Amino acid sequence: MPVPLHTTGKASFDHIYDRADPREYYARMSELDYRIPELAKPFFEQQIREYRASARVCVPTVLDIGCSYGVNAALLRTGATIGELAEHYRDGGESGRHALIARDRARLAEDDRCPDIRFLGMDAARPALAYAREAGFLHDFVHADLEASDPTEEQRRVLASADIVISTGCIGYVTEKTLARIATAHPRRRPWMAHFVLRMFDFAPIEQELAALGYRTEQAPGLFEQRRFASADERQQVLNTLADKGIDTTGREAEGWLYAGLYLSRPLPAPGDDA
Repeated sequence: MPVPLHTTGKASFDHIYDRADPREYYARMSELDYRIPELAKPFFEQQIREYRASARVCVPTVLDIGCSYGVNAALLRTGATIGELAEHYRDGGESGRHALIARDRARLAEDDRCPDIRFLGMDAARPALAYAREAGFLHDFVHADLEASDPTEEQRRVLASADIVISTGCIGYVTEKTLARIATAHPRRRPWMAHFVLRMFDFAPIEQELAALGYRTEQAPGLFEQRRFASADERQQVLNTLADKGIDTTGREAEGWLYAGLYLSRPLPAPGDDA
């Protein structure tokens, strides 16, 4: 079956985000050697440690944009790899949704690696969000399209509680509009941000918008494999996009992988602020 392409040129996986549980999602991602959340994990852990030390916050709140079934939260909280999570859901076999949720909640109750972190999720796929919340990976979530409109007051309340905002694949689907609305959800305090961004997408407009809100952004060294291309069409579209941008794909995308860079954005201290 042909893999449909999103308007960005990437393969579209919208159909697997609307499933009642993550089995099909992890099965498909496993086929493509999806690994960016696993590669991102130590960087997110570092951001959390540094935020704790800087802000002196004992229980920071982490907001994952484009979280789908709570993947980043699941990796951080269970200590599992993507492959282990895929196997975990394969082992679920013909179990119903409620049985899968019970297994996930039991696993967290037995070994939650992050009991002192609150995890929030934001996504356009309500079924994925609902599963992540019921399974216990997320403490709360926001189902919204902030590209199209401002958050509601209730959504703003949830977003305003975020100390750190992370993402591993949503930039390109969301733009500076969404990130500005998240950054300004709290009237005074700005969250830290860490975004893994595919090289086919330009982070400059987001960086400029965040700079206007008082942020400084740095790109971390290195590039990170996201996943293998899902089809020959996707590969060609992405290679064409990168060529148009003058980006050398030798040894990277030309070898069959999508690659991302890490952008770290932190609010500059206010005048007279020692933080």
